[in-house]
Amino acid sequence: MTDTSFAPVDGSITMYGADWCRDCRRTEALLNDLGVEWTKIDVEHSAEAAAQAQAISGRMNIPVVVFPDGSHLVEPSDDAVRAKLAV
Repeated sequence: MTDTSFAPVDGSITMYGADWCRDCRRTEALLNDLGVEWTKIDVEHSAEAAAQAQAISGRMNIPVVVFPDGSHLVEPSDDAVRAKLAV
């Protein structure tokens, strides 16, 4: 699902990404396949959202996946996302 706000949604995963990004599409598909609750914030359509993703990660790379515990992964592999969700 796509959200137009820029704050992570409490209790769910927030992914900052863009439709043109292959890693973002892969991560979206994984989150959907795993059946987890998540929200997408599209950095392509908002400079503010892109700046927020960069502030979280300290980098310009996407996707930035923010977990309910406040931790995040940048350009994560599927295995890294699965491992994080298994914790």
